[in-house]
Amino acid sequence: MKLSNGIGFNGRNHMMRFTGRLLSLTAASLMATSAITSAQSLAEIEAAAKKEGMLTTIALPHDWCGYGEVIAGFKAKYPEITVNELNPDAGSGDEIEAIKANKDNKGPQAPDVIDVGLAFGPSAKADGLIQPHKVSTWDSIPADAKDADGYWYGDYYGVLAFQVNKDLIQNIPADWADLLKPEYKNSVALAGDPRASNQAILGVYAAGLSKGAAAGEAAGTAGLEFFKELNAAGNFVPVIGKSATLAQGQTPILITWDYNALGGRDTLNGNPPVEVVVPKTGVVAGVYVQAISAYAPHPNAAKLWMEYLYSDEGQLGWLKGYCHPIRFNDLAKNGKIPQDMLDKMPPAQAYEAAVFPSLDEQAKSKDAITKNWDSVVGANVK
Repeated sequence: MKLSNGIGFNGRNHMMRFTGRLLSLTAASLMATSAITSAQSLAEIEAAAKKEGMLTTIALPHDWCGYGEVIAGFKAKYPEITVNELNPDAGSGDEIEAIKANKDNKGPQAPDVIDVGLAFGPSAKADGLIQPHKVSTWDSIPADAKDADGYWYGDYYGVLAFQVNKDLIQNIPADWADLLKPEYKNSVALAGDPRASNQAILGVYAAGLSKGAAAGEAAGTAGLEFFKELNAAGNFVPVIGKSATLAQGQTPILITWDYNALGGRDTLNGNPPVEVVVPKTGVVAGVYVQAISAYAPHPNAAKLWMEYLYSDEGQLGWLKGYCHPIRFNDLAKNGKIPQDMLDKMPPAQAYEAAVFPSLDEQAKSKDAITKNWDSVVGANVK
């Protein structure tokens, strides 16, 4: 799984200040101009997409970021297009490999679009794996969250949190160090494989920051040491955790994006009761990005999918799934966010310590974590 939300704020002004801190925007960065990259109009894209008749997605679990309803909304708007969903539980690395493995394959196993961690966007561009398309709402995507040439662009973000089964865990952990306590034996899991999943990689990174390590490679190395301790203590469960494994008691404490945790809480509906905790330290926010495969069998359907995701409707679909959409500021400024959506989020103070790793910091920590997980931690997550 991939599985980012920092949307737990009371009031639009606070959220807008937070998003500004996230993206370090300046007045100059907001001057970017845009238009759909090609000469195609939206109507022409729609017509060509309908002729293609299919869109192939990958790594989009329906309980992730509201994607179930987002996909349903796209299908309802464009019933002529079949959505072929590949491997919902894949990680960002798996998505990249799927493009590489299907360069010459125009069949149903070739993804048209990907939704990956921020670090994977520039690397996929450098490797020639993605193609540019500037959506019609391009100007309202913050400049610091998109590739200037339109190869990739931020879609949503969140922070890593603990999703806790309250039936099995009586003392709710408040911070990373708490997870090492003997009372949490056979309880703690990551929501992905730290050798491939952006969500899991950043989970390890966050644990490293909580130990006081500097951002970048040092935090990745410290995170590996933390999980080595966690595994040696018998507290780490080497499976890819989900709300289902949490409910079944296999992984009663799950390290996951807050939007996944909040969505899982709602889905479980008290059976079992769930508490979502943003840790006191090592609060890491992660931005995900969208891109179109350079080898997409259905390039126009891919463009239409992007247009839908970055429309007001698509962005609010993510927000309904507890993900902070990248166009939040624009939506808020224009009064397009229903108050009931904002009211379901955690309090603002839980996110005040959030940090947003730079691409360089993510790349260095990712390299340390993916290469050394097996040798340092020795837990084969599957």
